[in-house]
Amino acid sequence: MKRLASGAVVVLLAVALGGCRGSDAETGESGVKVDVGVTSEPCPEAVNKEKGCIYLGILSDLTEGPFRALAVPITDAQKAFWKRVNNNGGIGDYEVDVTKYIRDNKYNPQVTNQVYQEIKPNILALAQTLGSPTTAAILPDMKSNNVVGSPAAWTSAYAFEDVIIESGANYCIESMNALDYAAETYKPKKVMAVHLAGDYGDDAAAGAKLASEKLGFTFSDVKTDTGTDKQAGAIGALLSQQPDVVILTMGPADAAAVVGGAAARGFKGRFIGTSPTWNPALLQSPAGPALTALYEQSGPWGSWGTDTPGHKAMRDALPGKTPSDGYTSGWIWSYPMKAALEKANSNGDLTRAGMLAAVKQLSSVDYEGMLPTGAGNYAGGAQGTFRQTQISKVDAAAPTGVSPVRPLFEGPTAKAFTLDKPCFEQL
Repeated sequence: MKRLASGAVVVLLAVALGGCRGSDAETGESGVKVDVGVTSEPCPEAVNKEKGCIYLGILSDLTEGPFRALAVPITDAQKAFWKRVNNNGGIGDYEVDVTKYIRDNKYNPQVTNQVYQEIKPNILALAQTLGSPTTAAILPDMKSNNVVGSPAAWTSAYAFEDVIIESGANYCIESMNALDYAAETYKPKKVMAVHLAGDYGDDAAAGAKLASEKLGFTFSDVKTDTGTDKQAGAIGALLSQQPDVVILTMGPADAAAVVGGAAARGFKGRFIGTSPTWNPALLQSPAGPALTALYEQSGPWGSWGTDTPGHKAMRDALPGKTPSDGYTSGWIWSYPMKAALEKANSNGDLTRAGMLAAVKQLSSVDYEGMLPTGAGNYAGGAQGTFRQTQISKVDAAAPTGVSPVRPLFEGPTAKAFTLDKPCFEQL
């Protein structure tokens, strides 16, 4: 109890200090109002030293969490994205820095809150907050301090949070589209969701449950833990229940353990993994043949090699990098923050409150073709949620180990679904 009380005091002090700074708005030389995280001094790596600096924070899984293989390229792509923005003139009289306040959240909610509190007094917004449970740990504080954030996650809860500027279909909608695809392609009778607990795995599983009810499938739900040595229970459930299609929602190494372990014992059902389950390195693992035979990947957008202006800009900005859809995700997640900053600047208000007001005015975002502009409708509320998903097959010849079998589409189940509360509450 003593540690909890001490931590609570730290959080309360940080909130109070953040609130004081947040209310201390002033007008810069350009006539734009600013408060926290915006300085008249240039950024540390300024292109134009006559411009001021907007500081954005990054909270990511950089060393030891289950998504570090994706999180490092996500973060590198965001550095490259904002470097391109600065090279093209920045945001009005400002450039953007996303390097000074990068912190490792280790995919741990407590660590996330700790490092968030460290950087909060110095940032305008969060260019990245990786993970659903980790973002949930700081969301109340973000809301009370008007800290807008781009999540590296897709939980349906974000549709109800004004401070969150999400991109792509959420896990719930993604699972619905995956099962609409499966209904056409495999005509299953039994569906199982195998997933991590929390609003990452639960959100995808809830989408699978709701879609199964709509499509007439028998549905079962199996929760598992992070760790390749902790998948025996999930594998046992697959072998005993023999589902035709499995919606898989976990980290890549765990997914390989489940697919490889089940296949080695004779399982022949199909797997469709939600976005974060895939990493091309899995093709070199012992599970590679099983993944090639049984696994497909659902995703919120086209992968690294897709032919759009935005994908080309990303590849040009990251020369020599081994292709990874961590880069694709990090790049795409940055467009709404850019749009919000541009809108706030044109409104003459780059305060935190001004950023939140700008987000609420955005009905579209220019993703340079990586997503349709309607994917950035934050003014439309939950029913404006983007609902398209891509399905890909394992393809060793493709840059990131997968190639599309069904480009972005909105299935009938997702289209008809009324999103009136977070899906994971319905699991």
